Amino acid sequence: MSNWECGVCGYIHKETEAPDQCPVCEAPKKMFKEVVGVGAAEVHTATSVTVKRWRCLVCGYIHDGNEPPESCPVCAAPKNQFVEIDADGKKIGEASGALAVSAAVAGSDTSAKAKKSLFNTLADLILKLHLHPISVHFPNGILPAVVAFLVISMFLHIPSLELAAYYNLIFVLLMLPVVLVTGFIEWQKRYKGIKSMIFITKILCSLVVLATTNILVFWRLIDPAVLAQGSPSRYIYLGVAAGMLAAVGIAGHLGGKLVFGTRG
Repeated sequence: MSNWECGVCGYIHKETEAPDQCPVCEAPKKMFKEVVGVGAAEVHTATSVTVKRWRCLVCGYIHDGNEPPESCPVCAAPKNQFVEIDADGKKIGEASGALAVSAAVAGSDTSAKAKKSLFNTLADLILKLHLHPISVHFPNGILPAVVAFLVISMFLHIPSLELAAYYNLIFVLLMLPVVLVTGFIEWQKRYKGIKSMIFITKILCSLVVLATTNILVFWRLIDPAVLAQGSPSRYIYLGVAAGMLAAVGIAGHLGGKLVFGTRG
């Protein structure tokens, strides 16, 4: 049996041949390449020299070495968040642990299901449907257009673009609660709520976006001529918009690092 890695999404297929199509991203067979690694039989031979593999419990990053890294290069999780895994990617000792857990909870499966809260059910659904990455694409895609509209309308005197920017800001403001709630659930459930710098920065950037979007919307509501020629506040307004866009860019970059940083 061989390991085949999708060159598009990183999916690993364990068969003698690559699949005709990736089940994750639907990339064709030609996008797969064989990954040559240490087989299970080789790991347990007395003469073989093996390198330990460690998986980050927060983001899934795989580290090869005799010891786990001091911090994860992707999510900055500390060393104690790494577990040793075997050649098949399973946690060493997981099977016996799983049996012990199964034996302990065999008689209480029904009661455990009954205790599962509505919040946990909704949180699991949010993760399963990837609602945070879906919702976050709205502000990430719209806000750059908003700033571009504001700049063009200010210097080329096109009022319709300024109005379009205002309406788009209102839409983003309405979407932000969904983005923040799903993001918080993703952080707590998928990334174990770890307080590393990458997550702290993402949270701070999200709060900056929320604050600046509110400022821009309500400022424009109170003073519709804030961007008009001769307005003393037009450059301050544009500066707030630029700060909002910078925060969106940083949060988006860090999100991309978390999602794609585990690829080789």
